[in-house]
Amino acid sequence: MFHPLQWRPPASIYSYCARSAPWEGRPGPAPALRSRYQWLLGWFQKEPGKCPGPKSLLSLLASQCSYVTGQRVRRAQQIGQLYGNIYSERARWSLFSGLWRRFQARHASACKLMAALTGVFLWEEERIQEEELRRSAEEMKHMEEVSRLFPGSGGEHQKLGPKTHVDITATREEHPWEMVMDKKHFKLWRRPIEGTHLYQYRVFGTYTDVTPRQFFNVQLDTEYRKKWDSLVIKLDVVERDLTTGSEVVHWVTHFPYPMYSRDYVYVRRYNVDRENNLMVLVSRAVEHPGIPEDPEFVRVRTYESQMVIRPHKTFDENGFDYLLTYSDNPQTVFPRYCVSWMVSSGMPDFLEKLHTAALKAKRMEIEVRDYISAKPIENSSSGEGKASMPGAEHKSEDTHSPAQLEYA
Repeated sequence: MFHPLQWRPPASIYSYCARSAPWEGRPGPAPALRSRYQWLLGWFQKEPGKCPGPKSLLSLLASQCSYVTGQRVRRAQQIGQLYGNIYSERARWSLFSGLWRRFQARHASACKLMAALTGVFLWEEERIQEEELRRSAEEMKHMEEVSRLFPGSGGEHQKLGPKTHVDITATREEHPWEMVMDKKHFKLWRRPIEGTHLYQYRVFGTYTDVTPRQFFNVQLDTEYRKKWDSLVIKLDVVERDLTTGSEVVHWVTHFPYPMYSRDYVYVRRYNVDRENNLMVLVSRAVEHPGIPEDPEFVRVRTYESQMVIRPHKTFDENGFDYLLTYSDNPQTVFPRYCVSWMVSSGMPDFLEKLHTAALKAKRMEIEVRDYISAKPIENSSSGEGKASMPGAEHKSEDTHSPAQLEYA
């Protein structure tokens, strides 16, 4: 199958012989050795009587490299033809994809550097994975179990007394959550992020005068948010992943005076699971080579957000519970308690504006795109990237592509 390689003496022998040959004005080796080297030089040289010059050495080296390279290329072509005859096209792509993933795993830093230099975003590394969606759904399930400790009539949550304490921690290894705010329609907790001076925040609330579909669409519609959120400076979808529906979003927002405005670059993905009556939206900060830092804004590099919505009945009937988990590092020089106060006071204001915008959409005062009913992005033939919620073995037409943004 493979043609045998024709033997050629290595170039190092030629160099050694050339160095050992007697040059004019320089004593050569012993006469016995000199005669042995001369016949080798004659084999290499077209004119054995002349000593080789630098040009002939380079020419020989180039010829040797060309010969070896050609043999390697022909060998690779023969191997490719062999695998082409044995495997189908789909199997070949699976094989090459596996080899490429192994190469990326071994040289991850080099691949990221090459991607940054070439302006390519590595979706394989940065897209939202199914595990992240499942984890958010599990947290909602745990929160629903905990919420039974403070139920109210008609789906409302009663206000806890100042001495009442409900542990919402899922595992003993986690830091405990501290209740910061207890309102009629929502409750706000926080807990310290290990190794930092920052907090992670969690909101669990209920609305009964708006449908889950409207509330979900308002979060995703970037064009509509530019109208109801006066803090937005820029909000655009930069790039989409056709495999999973993940999107890269660039968001620039005002911060309270005298701080500079902040800009976020993050990837997001949502899932609508009709079988389990659940809607999940996950976002986290990424680096995108097409969005360099702007000196007018402060880039926020640490950011995570998960929103889970559970309808009381259906997606089109009023009433739902929601769970929002949020953390970021706004890169401020203010003390920890100042940042905590800004987030604790700003989050209820955002939720109220989001609720009002959803009510306007319900009354048809402003047209909002329906992302739940939007045509889903077609996945690859291998089905990679389909997210499923806990308890769902597969996902069909109930999963839809993402659109444009959520709570940031």
